[in-house]
Amino acid sequence: MGALATIFGPPAASMAFGADDAELMRHERQSITVASGLSDGIGVYCDSIFLDEPTMTDFADPLAATRAWVETFVVGLEVCPFAGREVARDSIRYVEVDASDPAAALMRLVEECWHLDQHAEAETTVLVLSEGLADFDDYLDLLGMAEALLVEQGYEGIYQLASFHPDYQFEGEAEDAPRNYTNRSPWPMWHLIREAGLERALAHYPDPEAIPERNAALMEAKGREALAASLAALRERS
Repeated sequence: MGALATIFGPPAASMAFGADDAELMRHERQSITVASGLSDGIGVYCDSIFLDEPTMTDFADPLAATRAWVETFVVGLEVCPFAGREVARDSIRYVEVDASDPAAALMRLVEECWHLDQHAEAETTVLVLSEGLADFDDYLDLLGMAEALLVEQGYEGIYQLASFHPDYQFEGEAEDAPRNYTNRSPWPMWHLIREAGLERALAHYPDPEAIPERNAALMEAKGREALAASLAALRERS
């Protein structure tokens, strides 16, 4: 998660689970190959299956809800002080991904890296994981695989993933702590970020280290009930 984690909450090393922590992978796994469009195929480990997954398809459109969350919460409350510029420039790409097939979701992540490689006008991609990852532990498992895959594909230092989930919980925080809402989104999502662009933004921001504590104070002031209601409203049935 790198630098972006400092914008919303604690550094990556202090998150509930480290992205490279093998202990994340608590489910029985099987080796599969993500080969479509890749030169040699990539051996990755995916959960054999995510069982008893509640459906999300009866709720509001995931892309519309996520876009509204970015514009009203992330930008509206300045949770990320750099996002407003990209919203104004219409440089955020929103893509819906069905993650009930983990291998397909990982392949789509690589394809989005290729897209950013070829389209400089797109600053960042938000992959909305509309199915398959309602459980936060399952989400963390696949997040670890996704970050490892970026490294395998040579994208370390080029792109990074920021993580958001409806049940996001920082290490050391109670499940209902307001500060968790900095990283709680209407749907599970991966935010694929250009590291060079993020570094430029951080270099021109006067005190980036203060952003997490400022956001924590803001979430406390808003209160858990109000934050939960706002998030739930974005997921109401259409």
